Amino acid sequence: MSSPDKLIRMANQIAIFFHSQPGPDQAERVAAHLKDYWGPEMRADLKAKAKTQEDELDVLVRQALPLI
Repeated sequence: MSSPDKLIRMANQIAIFFHSQPGPDQAERVAAHLKDYWGPEMRADLKAKAKTQEDELDVLVRQALPLI
């Protein structure tokens, strides 16, 4: 399992990629990526970390969290 700080960094890297992709559904694509490639524990850990360190998350990650 990844450390919470590493999870934040990894999620932000995913968001950076999707910022470069056209379309209005960038947050949905971030959520889809997290659902497809991250296990349930990783997603739960990211959500828990987001509660205390939301300001460290890219806006697309913050928008994607309710969708996962």
